[in-house]
Amino acid sequence: MTHLRVLTQFLLVTGLLSGCATFQDFMGAPPAERGPVLPPLAEREELEPISRNYFVLEAAGQTIIGEPQIVYTRDNDTFSGLAREYGLGYDELIAANPGVDPWLPGENVPVLLPTQYVLPEAPHRGIVLNIAAKRLFYFPEVADGEPTVVMTYPIGIGRVGWETPTGEAKVVAKATDPHWYVPWSVQQEHRKAGNPLPSIVPPGPENPLGRHVLQLNMPGYLIHGTNKPWGVGMRVSHGCVRLYPENIELLYSLVMPGETVRLVNQPYLLGQRDGQVYLEAHAVLEDDTVSAEQHLATIFAGEMATDAGLVDDEGQRDHTRTIASEALGIPLRITAGDTLEVYARVRVVRNTVKTDPDAPTLAEVRELLDAPPLSMDTLTEETSTDGSGGAATNVQAMDATNPSNLDD
Repeated sequence: MTHLRVLTQFLLVTGLLSGCATFQDFMGAPPAERGPVLPPLAEREELEPISRNYFVLEAAGQTIIGEPQIVYTRDNDTFSGLAREYGLGYDELIAANPGVDPWLPGENVPVLLPTQYVLPEAPHRGIVLNIAAKRLFYFPEVADGEPTVVMTYPIGIGRVGWETPTGEAKVVAKATDPHWYVPWSVQQEHRKAGNPLPSIVPPGPENPLGRHVLQLNMPGYLIHGTNKPWGVGMRVSHGCVRLYPENIELLYSLVMPGETVRLVNQPYLLGQRDGQVYLEAHAVLEDDTVSAEQHLATIFAGEMATDAGLVDDEGQRDHTRTIASEALGIPLRITAGDTLEVYARVRVVRNTVKTDPDAPTLAEVRELLDAPPLSMDTLTEETSTDGSGGAATNVQAMDATNPSNLDD
């Protein structure tokens, strides 16, 4: 399907693709499965972007939030800048835009923003982390009779060999402006590489934990900020969960100790909205012990698949497998019979990216991906009273050799 994506990008740029229906004509799709006929993307009204992070579930049983969007790039745009501006992670943009150069997309190139999400299969309360999607969902408590609210953020997770675990946990402590006590093994590693580290990294721009930390009762695992925000949305940590600084700051203010945290691994998610069933598919993690076929079998065995008739419709099952293999990370309508149907309903939005003098270079991102992750061990909490009578908390890390306790 790669050649179709390249052709689609060409058609989008030149304005020849007037939505899903025109491209379906080219592919010979049955008339009954055609989407609405819309003007070419370049002729559609440019709207304001949707909310990056905050959504309301407006109907009972709604499991899809947001809308897919397209933004036209400027000459100096990069996927790193676009991702942060529109509430996405770097890998999400890579998956949704195969064939587009993430560092030199060019002037006036349409970039698909995968800003529509299927909620994970989990209770809609507390924090839910879908590591396969590299995304966090937070369901704050609401008053009786009020609609369910969900906040969602991209996350960085553990790299291969240091995977972020799954299971249930709780937030047991919070820390603002933590000190990082550098393990001896990490000091040795950096010294050998000619890049020595101090034994203690104080709060500030060099602290890899950022300004805010939520400690879990999974020993050694944290939800925290970062001093390298361009790594959000990638597999770059030693198992901890990283958020953009602005996202962890808000989450930190809302989440209290005792909050439930569920970590799931769901690369394929069925959702429904307005009577339509969609599949959101992500690439199965490289070190996942469950195969893609097994994940799909779980989808086909689910109640929603039965209600949607997938178990009795061979054509829809085949299309579901196609969407899964494409792994674009975008909810796609199963009954459309076309993985490009998203272009018929996409929202063209204004480019709101501002020039960032601290934007990373390609070399910095490559260094981040190639460098060994920072190590942390069993975390303890030290609480003292500051001059104003409030609590000042440090997160301390000591060296160890047990990989399950090493984190960043």
